[in-house]
Amino acid sequence: MWRQRYGGMEASELKKVKQLEEENAKLKRMYAEPALELDMAKYVIEKKL
Repeated sequence: MWRQRYGGMEASELKKVKQLEEENAKLKRMYAEPALELDMAKYVIEKKL
């Protein structure tokens, strides 16, 4: 599977892909935390009403 995905790439391309994957993971974490907090707040509000 690794060879199918990265087999034809040069080192510079692999480095760029790795950087993009790391940035993507960081952005997902940045979105996930506020989304969970919002869901928790909605849950608390619904329970109190």
